Amino acid sequence: MSDWLDQNDVSSLKGVGPALAQKLARLGIHNLQDILFHLPFRYEDRTKVTPIGAIQAGDSVVIEGKVVACDIAFGRRRSLLAHFQDSTGTIALRFFHFSKPQQTSLKNASFLRCTGEARRGAAGLEIYHPEYTANPGPLEQSLTPIYPVTEGITQARLRNLALQVLAIMEQGKVLKPLGQDYTALSGTDINSAVKFLHSPPPGVNIEALRTGMHPSQQRLAFEELLAHHLTLRLIRRESQKLKGRKFGQPKQLYQQLIAGLGFTLTGAQVKVADEIATDMMGTAPMLRLVQGDVGSGKTIVAALSAIHVAENDMQTAIMAPTEILAEQHFNNFTNWLAPLGLQVAWLSGKLKGKKRQEQLALITSGRAEVVIGTHALFQKDVHFHRLGLVIIDEQHKFGVHQRLALRQKGEDDGFLPHQLVMTATPIPRTLTMSMYADMDCSVIDELPPGRSPITTSVIADSRREEVVSHIEQACSQGAQAYWVCTLIDESEVLQCQAAETTAEQLTATLPDLKIGLVHGRMTPDDKASVMNLFKTGKLNLLVATTVIEVGVDVPNASLMVIDNSERLGLAQLHQLRGRIGRGTNKSFCLLLYHPPLGITSKERLNVMRESQDGFFIAERDLEIRGPGEMFGSRQSGAVEFKLADLVRDSHMLTEIRPLADTMLEHDPVTAKALMERWLMSPQKLSQV
Repeated sequence: MSDWLDQNDVSSLKGVGPALAQKLARLGIHNLQDILFHLPFRYEDRTKVTPIGAIQAGDSVVIEGKVVACDIAFGRRRSLLAHFQDSTGTIALRFFHFSKPQQTSLKNASFLRCTGEARRGAAGLEIYHPEYTANPGPLEQSLTPIYPVTEGITQARLRNLALQVLAIMEQGKVLKPLGQDYTALSGTDINSAVKFLHSPPPGVNIEALRTGMHPSQQRLAFEELLAHHLTLRLIRRESQKLKGRKFGQPKQLYQQLIAGLGFTLTGAQVKVADEIATDMMGTAPMLRLVQGDVGSGKTIVAALSAIHVAENDMQTAIMAPTEILAEQHFNNFTNWLAPLGLQVAWLSGKLKGKKRQEQLALITSGRAEVVIGTHALFQKDVHFHRLGLVIIDEQHKFGVHQRLALRQKGEDDGFLPHQLVMTATPIPRTLTMSMYADMDCSVIDELPPGRSPITTSVIADSRREEVVSHIEQACSQGAQAYWVCTLIDESEVLQCQAAETTAEQLTATLPDLKIGLVHGRMTPDDKASVMNLFKTGKLNLLVATTVIEVGVDVPNASLMVIDNSERLGLAQLHQLRGRIGRGTNKSFCLLLYHPPLGITSKERLNVMRESQDGFFIAERDLEIRGPGEMFGSRQSGAVEFKLADLVRDSHMLTEIRPLADTMLEHDPVTAKALMERWLMSPQKLSQV
């Protein structure tokens, strides 16, 4: 057996045959080091027995006593229900999966030790599927780790494997030290840190462990953040070695578009457009993130980039996350580019038959210089003539594989298309430098002149009638308004029902107003039709779910009501509010809430009232919520860490960035080992 744990296969452990090794591989566990870095996500205290009479719902407990009754219970689901008693009280043990022998053995057990989480049930306090034994040994000497598992691998099996590796470490087999020790950061070395986290002693500071602030966790968090940053920097270096199409300077059409706009570009737009043009005149494929607050004018910058590509006889593909936004881009680009003699093609899921074939022919032949669409763009039957630039709008709404699929359509003779990624969700600088360290970043931090400021008010829903009256008055004077419905339940069906009910109520209360409804369960055609009526002023009021969050542009809309606003995060509230204030009329946003407000909700709504600066709001959002919610599971490109937390551990980043670049430059072997220690598949990341 090698001295280093990463050089010993998991099959060297007792009880690990080919079948188990295959299941462990699904968790990214291949060697003994991988077991140590498959870290617990919480702990249970099984070092003491809790009297049944002292148990509260939600407690994870060890109890000892006897079964006084055991019968099959019939309800919505058949279950085995055992009543378990000690000298202080009784609790129910419930099993939904059980056998006849199990029922018999429980009935006849004179003494048991059980472990599990108490919760409220039909029989009072219950423990579902507790672990139990009739012949218990001594109580645990350390906290019990709870690991992420997969089908076919139990907690007990993972604990056994971890204990085997800890025993091997006692014999002198350890983790390979990588680079500097970082002990000074936390006062603990890597081997001591992992031993501690797999087997914390009973007197440990539970709160520090729960929040990730224990020195052992901080020691590993530093290394994980470093590994993540190394990976992104490596991707950056490798991407700069790839071949991109080298374009010449922007020519006449580029200048013609600027001259014919009818408004002057802001300094920030000019600066970002120049940065993009310079990238595309280089030999490596551009990979640039453009952040711009709501209404900052990212679309015209994208149009200038597309013209630059067309002047070099190549095509641009623009992918948007929704049909509404894609169609809006199509209309804008057609208005700007058609007078210059450039053809814009359109592709979406709803385009069928002959119309779809016509658009595909324009794309394949190269007659369409710009192609705009939804995820339909990367379907198999879409073939570009010469794809020079891929623009992805609201990039976090697409998964990594979708973005890759589109870029791969442009590979040609070893050349890759340039990539421009845009987002109207301002990202705090801390996160930008960590999540997008593989990209160059540009910020459009200046709003075009003439945008009217938005007055934001926070109003209890008990004043709903006043709000409805305000809408009636504003719309009768020619304004248009949005009423946005939100629900705490994320069910799309319930959200749509809430919007339908609200639309019916408002129609009954405001018979003189023309009211439309848009929600996520409508067909794309129906949504587009209602939006078009609103855009052309044929509707006074649009009732909608949060489907209108991104990209909808109706300059005459100057009033927005957001119902149950306390249920939304700051980023989403800011995006929604950005749908108004796009014209010259004074604009108002009314945030309706249902009292009482929690501390977090109060903070959030106050931030909205105080500021319209998306970057300030994003920083506050990060402080209030953390990155887990900002870049949550629904955003499929988000980074997942085993232990690190970008907000909690942001103080480490200033040291990590220069250290990552130094390691890649002077110690690439150690850098590679660090990435392999923490990332399941560094080579997969390198393709992005």
